[in-house]
Amino acid sequence: MIHLRGVRKTYPPSQTALHKVDLRVKEGDFLFLVGASGAGKSTLLKLLFGAQKSTDGEVIVGGRNLSKITNQKLAYFRREIGIVFQDYKLLTRRTVLDNVAFPLEIRGVHTSKRKELATSILDAVGLGDRVNAMPLTLSGGEQQRVAIARALITRPKLLLADEPTGNLDPAMSRVVLGLLLEAHKCGTTVIVATHNLPLIEDLNLRTLVLDRGKVIGDFDGPAGVA
Repeated sequence: MIHLRGVRKTYPPSQTALHKVDLRVKEGDFLFLVGASGAGKSTLLKLLFGAQKSTDGEVIVGGRNLSKITNQKLAYFRREIGIVFQDYKLLTRRTVLDNVAFPLEIRGVHTSKRKELATSILDAVGLGDRVNAMPLTLSGGEQQRVAIARALITRPKLLLADEPTGNLDPAMSRVVLGLLLEAHKCGTTVIVATHNLPLIEDLNLRTLVLDRGKVIGDFDGPAGVA
């Protein structure tokens, strides 16, 4: 599903965020990206959904070369992806329910059906009593859960999550991780950037370690991560 070949990303004037990254992720895989702040995790995720283009190398996702894709094709490509941003990117003038239902709205799903699905997934992330709230009245952790619910609602082929448990307490972090694992069991390819090593240490899942833009480890499970 994902193939990176010799990918380098440099920001002006000369800051290298990723250095000659090679990576293959098969359809249906679950991958954790770990590393210190500035290691390149967020940049790698941005390349995978086309928010940025690589300076060198090829980024191929779902058979599409994102280094060369047109803006129109990129828009359709993103409909197949669920994305959890670090800064949430919620629609501040729409309710929590409308935010979560929005991906279904742009797909033409009937109003009653999308509200039903949005209500169900908000219940799953513990926000069933906040469906009519506006995003700016929520705490950071609540906004994060709304963003996660929105990313999951379409059952995407690919789910990218940037620090999805960053503002959550341990109990809710486990709930959110459980939802990501359920999506994976249903066939979604999941890539999660995280600092939260204690949360993932008992999971036998592939873990890619980044350090200053370079891949320094690729383990079948996090046990090998120092």
